[in-house]
Amino acid sequence: MNSPLAQELLQIAGVGSVVITPLIGRLSDAYGRKLLLTIPLTFGSLPLVILAFNRTATSFYVYFALKTLSSMVCDGGLTCLSLGCLADNVSEGKRVSAFGLLSGVISAGTVGGTLAARLLPPTQIFQVAAVVSVLAAVYMRVFLDETPHHISALEQPILKLGNETDETDSGTMTKTDDTNGSFLLDAIQMLKSSTTLSLATAISFFNGIAEAGVQAFLMYYLKARFQFGKDQFADIWLITYLGATLSNMLLMPTLGPILGEETLLSVGLFAGFLNMLLYSIAWSPWVPYASAFLGTFLFLASPSVRCIISKQVGPCEQGIAQGCILGVASLANVVSPLAFSPLSALFLSDNAPFNYPGFSILCLGLSWFIGFILSIMIKIVPLLSRDRNKVCTLA
Repeated sequence: MNSPLAQELLQIAGVGSVVITPLIGRLSDAYGRKLLLTIPLTFGSLPLVILAFNRTATSFYVYFALKTLSSMVCDGGLTCLSLGCLADNVSEGKRVSAFGLLSGVISAGTVGGTLAARLLPPTQIFQVAAVVSVLAAVYMRVFLDETPHHISALEQPILKLGNETDETDSGTMTKTDDTNGSFLLDAIQMLKSSTTLSLATAISFFNGIAEAGVQAFLMYYLKARFQFGKDQFADIWLITYLGATLSNMLLMPTLGPILGEETLLSVGLFAGFLNMLLYSIAWSPWVPYASAFLGTFLFLASPSVRCIISKQVGPCEQGIAQGCILGVASLANVVSPLAFSPLSALFLSDNAPFNYPGFSILCLGLSWFIGFILSIMIKIVPLLSRDRNKVCTLA
């Protein structure tokens, strides 16, 4: 998916995800995770099924159209709903381990998909992908149980759902459910309700800027610098995601309860900066391979910031909170190519202001470094100690 057409479609999908992912999270808080999970799992299977049965030119155009639409729903929606399910069923003390394991499973799936794509004949890739996608939807419907919310008086959400009555000093105030209301404005108010949530949102944006830039430009940089092809680039990503799988499934459950998710967040962001610094000054073809092992720590950042967000909101706002953070990341995925494409092209050309082909890669690393500076300022505030007097309607 590195062609210009694919990149444009990904940007279109990213724009849609900015709004759709928070909406999916909000609806899951109101109507349940299982019901909402059915939508992205089913919708995400359709493009794969089309190419599994037919590989004509028309089928490819239909595939790209459906893939763009399904990506708006699936790319952030599945992760948002999965995180919400975990938060519903795992206590706060064990949540950092659970979020790490989920990220590890996702990374392991990426590794498995990469290996399968390299081993299977091209004609069977989409057939296998379609079967696996359909099985995932069936498995979810059969085995996933909906978790009811039991909320104590001390854990009332910042954003309330439905028709609710609040007791105030001046009397009783009823909040009605406005399904057509500006839920995004309410979500923004939630993210601004504490310093920790605001910092975590900013960190998610800078982390998303860097991650999107790496996926979009690293291959072109390595091709221009060391004449790397798709096979070498796939090897680097394979090493990176293997490291991510190990770190998320082993390091986070082991070190998370001891060091805390805020420390792991800082470690992951600083590792991302070092990773890009090494790429930008790479002097030999073996350096990118060595740098890829920093992915072992780099991928600690995303699950850590999601865990921080999860602990700062109530049980009935896990979906909207995770949806907003993933929506911010989707916005970063759109902004990053717009900002760094001209910069990358300039420094890889003969008209560069100075001889530093990896300057754009270093700038991506600086996004992680800014996130690292912000992560140092995060102080975890217990949920029950936060001000619950100011509420708004989530609808």
